[in-house]
Amino acid sequence: MSFYTSMLRIVENHIAPLAGRVGSQRHILAIRDGFIAAMPFIIVGSILLIVANPPFEENTTFAPGLAWLHFAKAHFTLITQPYYMSMGLMSVFVAIATAYSLAQSYQSDGLTAGLLSLMAFLVAASPQIEGKMSLDFLGGEGVFTALICAIWSVELIRLLKKYHITVKMPEQVPPAIARSFELLLPVAGIFITVYPVSLIIQGEFHILLPEAVMYIFQPIISVSDSLPAIIIAILLSNLLWFSGIHGDSIVTGLINPLCMANIATNAAPIVQGSEPTQILSVPYWSFFVCLGGSGSTLVLCIMYLRSRSVHLKTMGRLSIVPSLFNINEPVLFGSPVVMNPVLFLPLMIVPVLNAIIAWVLMQTHVISMMVVMSPWTTPAPLGALISSAWDYRAALCVIFLMVLDFGIWYPFFKVYEKQLVEKERLEGSQVVAH
Repeated sequence: MSFYTSMLRIVENHIAPLAGRVGSQRHILAIRDGFIAAMPFIIVGSILLIVANPPFEENTTFAPGLAWLHFAKAHFTLITQPYYMSMGLMSVFVAIATAYSLAQSYQSDGLTAGLLSLMAFLVAASPQIEGKMSLDFLGGEGVFTALICAIWSVELIRLLKKYHITVKMPEQVPPAIARSFELLLPVAGIFITVYPVSLIIQGEFHILLPEAVMYIFQPIISVSDSLPAIIIAILLSNLLWFSGIHGDSIVTGLINPLCMANIATNAAPIVQGSEPTQILSVPYWSFFVCLGGSGSTLVLCIMYLRSRSVHLKTMGRLSIVPSLFNINEPVLFGSPVVMNPVLFLPLMIVPVLNAIIAWVLMQTHVISMMVVMSPWTTPAPLGALISSAWDYRAALCVIFLMVLDFGIWYPFFKVYEKQLVEKERLEGSQVVAH
């Protein structure tokens, strides 16, 4: 049995079924939906950081750039204020949306679950101290607490309903009023469970609950930002893609909380005038690791456009535009790259090499770390430029990676092209003979 056959059997019999179960697990799906719902607020809040940080030096002679620079400096506080109301409240949006999605999966009322989750999160993350509510943990640093509160709120509602512990109203009471009374015991349950824990941590350790949660998760965050962990995530994602499973949605569903927390951690210092520290983020994954989509297949689509194979040339024309916007399902399934032994190695090697180069350049501060959440469909060089707060070297890095990717994909493409050209020639000969 060949190595390829053995590996394929392991993927089909063990890795793919496990990944399928993980990817369809209701809590993971709810977390994914929670971050998707929060994404517009995060993106808009991030863009304001770009407005507040023009890509020009103080001594620039470019008149529009100088005007922008003076405007941003004079109105920095006003420009960045909406950031605090959008990206600065990221955990609030995540708490509500995650609870809503999880409640829907249980066929429960999403609105009441979202409101209960919001209350639980505020009790945990923003208690009133000296007449004021703290906003320090409503952004990225409170995201893990928000997820815990969302899951606990929904599970508390479910448990109370399961054991019929609820306030029942007469049938004549309108449904909306009945639902509000049904929420009385879950609200009391949150105060009985979350509030005492928050008070104990404040009293014993003089920190808020989200600080304790972040302390617990800090080793995971640190490990996830390491190069070996990133490489493992990429290999798993592309191995699943090769077997026909949407690996990116499964892997990013697991690492999204870490990516979001990291981008928020990086964005905050920009407002405060210090340096970002985290590498793993959605922009890093979208604009450096996956150029054109999972497997970094944008350059493959470009090759297809000039292919001697009719099939590959057709696929190039169909897939080039989606791939420019990081959507590459057409080329993965149309080539196909999926289950294609000829294209297996570059599918695994190229994104890993991209990740290593970008990671090293960011770690050594040759290019800036990502601080802005650009839409993942933004073309890679532009997305890298925006996400790095106008660091032109990030865009140049993307272009360099594309050239490198082209060199790696090319010989495998030529082998596959030769096979298809021969196959098309034989099929054409048979048609003529008939």
